[in-house]
Amino acid sequence: MELNEALYTTRAMRRVKPDPVPEVVVAAMMDAAVRAPSGGNSQNWRWLTVTDREKMQRLGDLYRTAWEELTSTYYARRLEQAEARGDERTIRVMKSSQWLADNFEQVPLVVLPFHRNDPTGASIYPAVWSLMLEARGHGVGTTLTTVLGMFQGPALFELLGVPTDKGWSNAAAITCGYPLGRWGVAARAPAHQVVYRESWGTEPNWVIDEPLWPTVSA
Repeated sequence: MELNEALYTTRAMRRVKPDPVPEVVVAAMMDAAVRAPSGGNSQNWRWLTVTDREKMQRLGDLYRTAWEELTSTYYARRLEQAEARGDERTIRVMKSSQWLADNFEQVPLVVLPFHRNDPTGASIYPAVWSLMLEARGHGVGTTLTTVLGMFQGPALFELLGVPTDKGWSNAAAITCGYPLGRWGVAARAPAHQVVYRESWGTEPNWVIDEPLWPTVSA
């Protein structure tokens, strides 16, 4: 796959089929992940891949509990505001997020990265992105979620046998599977609207109204 196609079309794919992701693809994803830049080449990461159906059921229960906590607070206000202003894009995102919560145990693969001595995530998240790009190259959709670690951290560690005295933190739970929907370029605010030049508030010398890589379907 051409690089820009992967960069422009790797977006959150929450609705996925239950079909297993082959081990050879999982191995390629993990190999790409650990080749990412790491601060001081410390490589202070560990990765857990989960496919076991019983564990996935238990992860799904934890995820739904965490999701309910999130949707009863910040996301509740966000959805109310979106409905009030007729923001169909945000409403669609919320609905697909709810689908993931409702069907979490049907996801064929979840990858959970753990890190330590990396307080800003500057080392782990480039590795996560590399994993997601490699997955895209194999036609596997991914979604980076953080609610499990945020709201169900102790239960998550207990379920997966993660040591609690070694400084590990959960960075994300990355759901992986073959998408039910189509690939395409995600709608975003144009770059020139969110980029400043030299100092805060100074607009750049360029304008990009449309993505520089065209929308595709695969």
